[in-house]
Amino acid sequence: MWLRPWERWPVERPAACDGDHRTMTPRIRLALAFTTLAATPALAHHPMGGTTPSTLAEGLLSGLGHPILGLDHLAALVAVGLVASRYATGALLMPVLWIVGMGLGAFAHMNSIDLPAGEILVAGSVVLIGAIGVLKPSLPLPALALIFAAAGFAHGHALAESIIGAETAVVGAYLFGLVAIQAAVTVGTILLVRRLFAMPAALPLPVRAAAAALACVGLVFLAGALPGVA
Repeated sequence: MWLRPWERWPVERPAACDGDHRTMTPRIRLALAFTTLAATPALAHHPMGGTTPSTLAEGLLSGLGHPILGLDHLAALVAVGLVASRYATGALLMPVLWIVGMGLGAFAHMNSIDLPAGEILVAGSVVLIGAIGVLKPSLPLPALALIFAAAGFAHGHALAESIIGAETAVVGAYLFGLVAIQAAVTVGTILLVRRLFAMPAALPLPVRAAAAALACVGLVFLAGALPGVA
C-alpha cells in the first residue's frame, strides 16, 4: 500500500511525554509566573494617573494599586515572600517588619524628611533581596529582618510621593490600602511557595530561579536610576 511520505516513519514520542505531564507543573509554575513578571513592562505607578487622590475611595484605590502597578515595588514584595518562605518560624515577622519600615518611610516623606538616592535604594533593595533568595546565605533571622525593614523604609518613602498634599483622611485611606495590599502579596507568596514545595532548609531551585528573575528586575531599575546610565 502506498503511503504518504510523512506516514512512512512513525514519529516516536519523547520518553518525557509518556509520564504524567502534570508532575512537573507545580514545580515550575512559580518560576514561570515570576519570570513572566520580570518580562512585563512597568505600568503607571498608581491608578490616579499621577494626580493626588482627593477622596477616601481614591486614596484607598491608590494605596491598593500603587505597590502592584509599580514593577519595582511588586518585585520587592514577591521577593520578600520568597525569602521569608524558607523559615519555619519567623516567616511572618519579615513581612511585618517590611510593612512597619514602609510606614516609617512614608511618615518620613510626609514630614519632609528626604532620603538621598531614594530611587537607587529602592532598586538596590530589589536586587539585594532577590540575591538573598538565589544565594541562600546563612543570615541570622534578626539580620534579615533588619534588611527587610530598611528596604521597606526606602519603598515607603517612595510610595508616599503620590499622597503629598492630600487631606488627612485621604492619607489614612491610602496608607490602609498600602498595608493591605503589601500584606496580601507577601503573605500570599509565602503560602503559595509552601503549597507548591516541601520546604527544605534551602529554597528549591524553581524558587531560586524566580528570585533571580526578580533580582534582574531590580538591576534594570538600578541601571535606570544610576547617574549617567539612563
